[in-house]
Amino acid sequence: MCLGVEMFYHLTMNLYCFILPVTFFYFFKVKIKTTEMVSIAFKNDLLSDCCLQTDCFVCKAEGSRCLFWLRRRMLPRGYVFSHKDGQSDHIFQHILPHTVSQQRRIEAHLNVTNVYFSVLYLLFFCPQLSQQILNLFHACEQQNDDLEKKEQCRAALQRDIQTILPLFLAGSSLNGFGSRSSDADLCLVIEEGTVNHRTDAVYVLSLVRKLFYTLSYIERPQLIRAKVPILKFRDRVSGVEFDLNFNNTVGIRNTFLLRTYAYVEKRVRPIILVIKKWASHHRINDASRGTLSSYTLVLMVLHYLQTLPEPVIPCLQMDYPECFNPKMDIHLVPSGPSNILAFVSKNQSSLGDLLLGFLKYYATVFKWDKHVISVREAKTLPKTSCREWRDKFICVEEPFDRTNTARAVHEKVKFEAIKAEFTESYQVLQLRKDLNFILPLKNTRPKR
Repeated sequence: MCLGVEMFYHLTMNLYCFILPVTFFYFFKVKIKTTEMVSIAFKNDLLSDCCLQTDCFVCKAEGSRCLFWLRRRMLPRGYVFSHKDGQSDHIFQHILPHTVSQQRRIEAHLNVTNVYFSVLYLLFFCPQLSQQILNLFHACEQQNDDLEKKEQCRAALQRDIQTILPLFLAGSSLNGFGSRSSDADLCLVIEEGTVNHRTDAVYVLSLVRKLFYTLSYIERPQLIRAKVPILKFRDRVSGVEFDLNFNNTVGIRNTFLLRTYAYVEKRVRPIILVIKKWASHHRINDASRGTLSSYTLVLMVLHYLQTLPEPVIPCLQMDYPECFNPKMDIHLVPSGPSNILAFVSKNQSSLGDLLLGFLKYYATVFKWDKHVISVREAKTLPKTSCREWRDKFICVEEPFDRTNTARAVHEKVKFEAIKAEFTESYQVLQLRKDLNFILPLKNTRPKR
């Protein structure tokens, strides 16, 4: 009975997706010729970051492909200004109206066709799953004022430490994949020489902890003597939780590598944020409990996007080796990728398609027992018998020091649980095409 209902539903939807496009095409014969990436905000916020190809607008909906023609005058040329969380150059840019008056002219120009196009967009250009992903991303992404609060605390600590050792903000707060609830990572860097990451780090962080007890805006400093020791504390002013490490320069390097990936293609940030939320919901995103760290998850997504038949993103370390040299002076790392241009991908899959493809890849394609994930080379490497990979359930190469970022997954039961979540979520999402079935949205959005 259920199978019959499903077949009837899919038959009806296929007819729906065929008849209505023809009807709209007949009544609204319009054409556009542009290759620009545009982002125009209607008053009802229906159109966002649409991808326009020469002579046509292609929308790849889940299970069907719709082709429409639009008037050139419906989409006026935008002006460039920097992303609210990025710098005003190259890959950190979006195309939007330049001034308020320009915005008003565009809105007035669109009023005539806005009603018709809004209906058209809702029906065909905005598949439910893709729109759910985009909505969740916009609701949860780190805001500019969130980053400013973290930077203000970093700057205050730098003044109070009164040392030549620089203090870097790193991790998800700066790499483009942070959410409004993200903690902040700080790294205190020594200028010269090497340190013992266990003993020297514990000694230095112990001294810093004593200093923190004297600072009125710092509360609850706690030293965690882990493999990479950290000093946890809370900024009393902003309420932000911080993790301070000592001389973990690899973390600074990968922060700016990931930040470049985050802004090199517009679909990267939404898909990664939602996957991190999905993994947290299913309790497979906590390295301290033997599952995947957020960093490992990000590398897994980037690897998938790199290795599609038509890649969504490039291999930055192969294309721009001088920008991501592991031996580059740490003070030059932030400016290293500043001249990298946005990547133009031939792959125009929707966010929904990419999420489903990601789950399918790790549920049915990727060979966990034979392959090592390498974002550095944009491919899988053979799993050898060397110490780093031997007897490891999941192998994900750190792009700079080439260690295993998934080493926390050391129990078979946790590994099987991770694989089971990929398989189950893929099967459910393939059938339902609704994010709520694998990630309840009402419980995921941040509370205002």
